[in-house]
Amino acid sequence: MGIVYHVHYLDWFEYARTEALRDAGVPYADIENGGLTLPVTHLEVSYRESARYDEVVLVETTPELSASTVRISCHYRVLREKDETLLATGRVDLCFFDPQRGRPVRAPEKVIKLMVESA
Repeated sequence: MGIVYHVHYLDWFEYARTEALRDAGVPYADIENGGLTLPVTHLEVSYRESARYDEVVLVETTPELSASTVRISCHYRVLREKDETLLATGRVDLCFFDPQRGRPVRAPEKVIKLMVESA
């Protein structure tokens, strides 16, 4: 069909989220090395126009820590690079999760501090 399969947008979201967290000083590896994971609890995508094969896209990502600091939401805008046409928007919610205790937990203080400073 010449267009990008819709599920690939989720991969783009994940790559962009990883880089946005790294840019905020919170590499995902540090979160896991601290004994936590970030499972997805909610996801939504609104497709506006199709990305075509071999087009370059930009994914703008805005991470936001919840007031409770247990959840983090990432908001996305996918743009065609050559003309900045908006192709899709999305949001992914994740929670800080302690697999040892089997429950969501508050983000580590270092993460909270870095997220607040980068906002």
